[in-house]
Amino acid sequence: MPYVLLLHGHMGAAPPHWQSWLAHELAETGIVVEVPQLSEPDRPRLDLWLAELRHHLEAAPADEERIVLAHSCGAALWLHHAAQLVDSDRHPLRFDRVMLVSPPGPRWHHPDVHGFTPAPLDAAGLRRAAGWTQLVVGDDDEACSVDEAVDMAAELKIDLDIIPGGAHLDGHAGYGPWPAVRDWVADRHTRMVTNR
Repeated sequence: MPYVLLLHGHMGAAPPHWQSWLAHELAETGIVVEVPQLSEPDRPRLDLWLAELRHHLEAAPADEERIVLAHSCGAALWLHHAAQLVDSDRHPLRFDRVMLVSPPGPRWHHPDVHGFTPAPLDAAGLRRAAGWTQLVVGDDDEACSVDEAVDMAAELKIDLDIIPGGAHLDGHAGYGPWPAVRDWVADRHTRMVTNR
């Protein structure tokens, strides 16, 4: 059974967000899933979230497949984390797979969100952080344009799935139940589609 860590974004991931749905779906099958409530999700600070993320990564079981699914500022958080990792043969915080969903683009700004953008695009750091990383965005996300997502994926040398009409891929966009993301936990070759 894998260990799955869900990293929420700005304002958290309360229902009807797909992360809440996914946590329940995975727990029902016996998968260990952790959904940490990062500090002050309505006014996130990068330095604080990085420290909290490191705590959760250090506490993750080492003998299971380790998977991260990060949304929005949680995805930007992972990019900052990856860029700070120093080189080593097998980094102790390394995870097996990561899905970055709707990270904010470099020009995105919100007055209550501090330090997350622009996120560093460190391809080598991303490989130190995880064995496989995938990017998923909606083609009409106001926080990250398709062009920005394509550039981000190219710079990071990772796969990109673009979902037509997906917007910010959150509860407001209709992404509560999202079977494809559950299927991806079982098989990283699953492509993200609009089956919400």
